[in-house]
Amino acid sequence: MLDALEKELCELVISTCRVTDAPAEDPDPDAPLIGPESMFGLDSLDAVEIVVAVHRKYNVRIDAQETSRQVLQSLRTLAAFVRSRREDATPAPLQ
Repeated sequence: MLDALEKELCELVISTCRVTDAPAEDPDPDAPLIGPESMFGLDSLDAVEIVVAVHRKYNVRIDAQETSRQVLQSLRTLAAFVRSRREDATPAPLQ
């Protein structure tokens, strides 16, 4: 079952990569996102589009190739990365 951010990212992936054969209503958040076993049928070019879309929507950068491979493993790993970067960017409360 997807949480709210995972659902949002799923919709972002589907629209950004123009997925025509969308997965089930409640896709597995741990299923591969990119590659031959991808539930979306995505390849490395789609990965670049996802990185750009995530940056635009969440103002979160996915930089190095090694980092992007880890982050784009699944919807769950992508959501965890976005959460961690958004928390890092949250300013400290004023005292």
